[in-house]
Amino acid sequence: MPDAAQLLIFIAAGWLLNLTPGPDVLYIVSQAVRSGVRAGVVAALGIVSGCFVHVFAAALGVGALLATSATAFLLLKWAGAAYLVWMGLRLLLARPVAGVVSPSTGWVTPLPANLWRIYRRGFLTNVLNPKVALFFLAFVPQFIAPDAPDKVAVFLLLGLLFNINSLPINFGYAWLAGWASRRMSAASRARRWLDRAAGVMFIGFGLRLAMSDNLKA
Repeated sequence: MPDAAQLLIFIAAGWLLNLTPGPDVLYIVSQAVRSGVRAGVVAALGIVSGCFVHVFAAALGVGALLATSATAFLLLKWAGAAYLVWMGLRLLLARPVAGVVSPSTGWVTPLPANLWRIYRRGFLTNVLNPKVALFFLAFVPQFIAPDAPDKVAVFLLLGLLFNINSLPINFGYAWLAGWASRRMSAASRARRWLDRAAGVMFIGFGLRLAMSDNLKA
């Protein structure tokens, strides 16, 4: 394992990377806005579960295959792009989510959501993006010593640490988005516009992934 100083750098770099907005953050925020903090937290758990798949795949060599095989990368890239565009279209066409307004505080409590569906879609949003696999292949080995006796084990441990390290950031996004959504005036209309904005962004992420060059992170 890296020494303490290297681990601190690894943790700090992970936090900075997870603070960067992308499809994962957008999904967490959109679910928290639509259905509350709990839905955002479940979305974050789905995202992290997808990251674990990429970590294990990279450790087993599947990530290396994506990095060297244009065909494998292309197939997964188009599947991921199609899924992101589909998610965007769903948000654009979604009906407004109703909520219960408290007469005393004016806060909006969203109606219960299908948490399993939210988790599953978060998982697919991440696992179908081949650039996440390439990210782990590029980022994690920088913190593995060349003379490490078991590089695969160290890779897995660092991948585990990175994913656990991401949870406070992702949960924070969920809490902030859910908190803000509950206090919105004209919450239903605001959520509808947020759905539309998120839908356009998901479509944009999907098109960007589809048009990206093979084997480039």
